Amino acid sequence: MTAPAHTINHNKENSMSTKPPEATIAGINQLLNQLMQRGSLKNDAALSRALDVAPPVVSKLRSGRLPLGATIILRIHDVFDIAVRDIRALAAGVSA
Repeated sequence: MTAPAHTINHNKENSMSTKPPEATIAGINQLLNQLMQRGSLKNDAALSRALDVAPPVVSKLRSGRLPLGATIILRIHDVFDIAVRDIRALAAGVSA
């Protein structure tokens, strides 16, 4: 007997899409520190200039008061030439 056509398979192992890992404050700080190192930037102000965002944006990212959203992820991708998948992994504290 086969399952009806409208049955949805909720088995994660067979899922075609995988949810990206969730960003953590520690992971975001690690990501920002790696960006500073990669860009030879001395501080958060220099990082904010490189990303063309206001300095409070970097501060709010570091403290967890601002989520790492698509706009910032794409800016990091454009400026530092890092794959979006790797940015998300680093922000989640996973080695890329």
